[in-house]
Amino acid sequence: MKFSELGLSEDILSAISKAGYETPTPIQEQTIMLALDGKDVIGQAQTGTGKTAAFGLPTLNKIDVNGGLQAIVIAPTRELAVQSQEELFRFGRDKGIKVRSVFGGASIEKQINALKSGAHVVVGTPGRMVDLIKRRALKLGDIETLILDEADEMLNMGFIDDLEFIIKATPAERQTLLFSATMPDAIKKIGVKFMKDPQHIKIVSKEMTSDLIDQYYIKTKEFEKFDVLTRLIDVQRPELAIIFGRTKRRVDEITRGLKLLGYRAEGIHGDLAQQKRLAVLRDFKNDNLDVLVATDVAARGLDISGVTHVYNYDITQDQESYVHRIGRTGRAGKSGLSITFVSNNEMGYLRAIERLTKKEMKGMKPPTREEAYQASLAVAFDDIKRDLTDPKISAKLEKFDEDAENLLAEYDAKLLVSLLLQAKVNDPDTRPKVEIAAEKPLPFNGEGGGRGGNRGGGNKRRGNYNRDRRGGGGGRNRDDRNKKDYYKKDKQKVHPKATEKKPGFVIRNKGDK
Repeated sequence: MKFSELGLSEDILSAISKAGYETPTPIQEQTIMLALDGKDVIGQAQTGTGKTAAFGLPTLNKIDVNGGLQAIVIAPTRELAVQSQEELFRFGRDKGIKVRSVFGGASIEKQINALKSGAHVVVGTPGRMVDLIKRRALKLGDIETLILDEADEMLNMGFIDDLEFIIKATPAERQTLLFSATMPDAIKKIGVKFMKDPQHIKIVSKEMTSDLIDQYYIKTKEFEKFDVLTRLIDVQRPELAIIFGRTKRRVDEITRGLKLLGYRAEGIHGDLAQQKRLAVLRDFKNDNLDVLVATDVAARGLDISGVTHVYNYDITQDQESYVHRIGRTGRAGKSGLSITFVSNNEMGYLRAIERLTKKEMKGMKPPTREEAYQASLAVAFDDIKRDLTDPKISAKLEKFDEDAENLLAEYDAKLLVSLLLQAKVNDPDTRPKVEIAAEKPLPFNGEGGGRGGNRGGGNKRRGNYNRDRRGGGGGRNRDDRNKKDYYKKDKQKVHPKATEKKPGFVIRNKGDK
């Protein structure tokens, strides 16, 4: 089936064609026709399956451009809200549809002014939408379509009260489209309470059992992780890689360490300024970065193509989050690789992940320091040979001919080449020492899992929720506590090095006192 067979208007089809799409994905094919018929729909599918177009195309199709606000989309994160707004704008541009985004961490006054200038569709995070409704800047009395995107994630982040507040501010006679990767009881209750005979569309995710993603684990101690990570990057040479850390502090420290050692890396998490977050994602998508370091919440719902490697620096307590993580690679028929670092007492979580994905992870021996050195040396050789055979670069080197001859007359040629290689090779024996502050391993409950009622992340994600409501800032949450808080209990069960008092991030160079 093609988009032209779904019953969409010509201006919407024109935008789809300009975007280069011809064939709808399964979730789009099954959802669009139901939505065009005015049905309430619950769509269950993983990230990366085209859900934005699934709810966006039928919604845009029925928008009256001569009217006011007719549809809202509620999303869990700022990144997802901006991404959805951009995609909806692209599809609705030929029709003249105005799509606005509202979210915490940005000027609410500017967002109010944007709403005053006119909007047919508003995409936003729950906390900011509630603020705007209370200020009477966002009026939902004429809403015809209500869309909840990544509903399970919004519940995990503690948005249930805000969701109900927003839903109750919309007319009873409306169409509701709810999309969720999973279907916990709380989502089903929303369907019963706020939807009218919803049609349930479930798309079995290929991410769960994808043969295109090679999944490995490495048993490693906490204080060895960063060194193992850099050796893997040197040997595997990923085109684009995402590293997942459990906490914001972890993301910041990994990012600083990688940049210090010369890797093109940046990090994103909930406390990063919105402008910076969007700039980082733009650089990553445009190949200006090789490595993106992220928390689960910051990366949720991002549509990033071309990722070849996913490194789980910290294993996730929630098995379904693991599926979302590795789903960043192995897309569009391309192969991908995921590697998860795991300690001995976290093996239960790894086995629970295997049960969910129905795929056994293979153990991997990390590269040695010598293997990492040889890999970096090979890269340096390739770079030097490429530059020497490039006529444009060779022409620029002619200005150094006389200086080069003077150096050759004074020093041994082999010594000069060795100095060149030292500057280009990432040698594990001579580069600065980076230490990442220890994190407490996940508690093992004896059953190999942490997928409880809050999916193991309620308090942490509520911290992000509070920050969204306040537009930045935020109080201290579980993941922001310092190390001595982590190890107050059961110190005898923690590796001795973990209880040493260390600064969060230490770089030792020669000459340091």
